[in-house]
Amino acid sequence: MVSESLTIPRPVAGELLAHARAEVPNEACGLLAGSLAAGVATAYHPARNADASPFVYTVHPEDLVRIVFGIEDAGEDLVGIFHSHTHTPAVPSPTDRRQARYPDCFYVLATLSDPDADVADALRAWRIIDGESREVPLTIR
Repeated sequence: MVSESLTIPRPVAGELLAHARAEVPNEACGLLAGSLAAGVATAYHPARNADASPFVYTVHPEDLVRIVFGIEDAGEDLVGIFHSHTHTPAVPSPTDRRQARYPDCFYVLATLSDPDADVADALRAWRIIDGESREVPLTIR
């Protein structure tokens, strides 16, 4: 069973936003580890954007393999896939929806359209299944 809501500790959420800001002008990306059943992300693993683009992202294949094996070796789940939008809302784009390949995972997006936004205002969580996205409750604690 997979939770229908996601909780991210404030320090981990801060890592997401800091990584997103550090990668400007390009989109940032990475993976979240924790418990899918509980809907809790306990760690963030930044990755390289293989596209090095302000408009799209691809988690670098070497990073994807290294991070996923590390998450599995630690006995955790791949809980989420994170990326940033540099100038648009934290809403999955048509490309994001088309390229989503992990239906059990949460997709966490950050918007950088407001440079002063707090993590609670910059981050949103989604489920993307068969190209359809639906927002899910996100708690930052």
